Amino acid sequence: MSGLSGDAMRMVKGRLAALQDMGYRTFIAGLLPTLDKQKILGVRTPALRKLAKELHAEGIADAFMAALPHNLYEENNLHAYLLDFIKNMEHALKLLERFLPHVDNWATCDALILKAFDKDPSALLARVPIWLTDQNPYTQRYAIGVLMRHYLGDRFEEEYLTTVGNHTSDEYYVNMMRAWYFSMALVKQWDATIPWLIEKRLDAWTHRKAIQKAVESYQISAPRKDFLKTLR
Repeated sequence: MSGLSGDAMRMVKGRLAALQDMGYRTFIAGLLPTLDKQKILGVRTPALRKLAKELHAEGIADAFMAALPHNLYEENNLHAYLLDFIKNMEHALKLLERFLPHVDNWATCDALILKAFDKDPSALLARVPIWLTDQNPYTQRYAIGVLMRHYLGDRFEEEYLTTVGNHTSDEYYVNMMRAWYFSMALVKQWDATIPWLIEKRLDAWTHRKAIQKAVESYQISAPRKDFLKTLR
């Protein structure tokens, strides 16, 4: 398997290099200050998604995903897009958990939206408490993202607000996700969420960021935005 993985990696690196856009590299590097710019090629998302589709069709995806850790930002994002092709939930979860320790930036983390869990994300929910205690901040961010993407609609329970609200971290990108979660909770579960802001249950930074993001949202009415501004 190691030889196959090595061959696959060399082939993928060549195809990625051919898609490099230096102007985009400068732009995306500015959005990812935690990453070494040398690890960023500058490949646009549509081109990466197209490559993922090609690798999947060519039967190379498994070999590529077995070759961890990756060196480049684009390789990690390509890995995230390839996971989306896996239809079996158990297998998808196994490969997701193998990849999560290698996620090293917010963009790759947020690209991990697997269709395998759309109908029944319960396997993810069961892992959320474990992921929230992981040392990797992007695993924690992913856990909160699971609650935001899958559990703010019909599956919502007020205890999930407590899970996110009481989670503590010194990591900027974890707390930004907490703020994003509460801003979306205000969109989809206003009555359950607004007491958290009225009573200032969140830490001050997350409180302010959640209100800021909610006020910027097109999904919240003007009267509600006006009320939120009084809670800053």
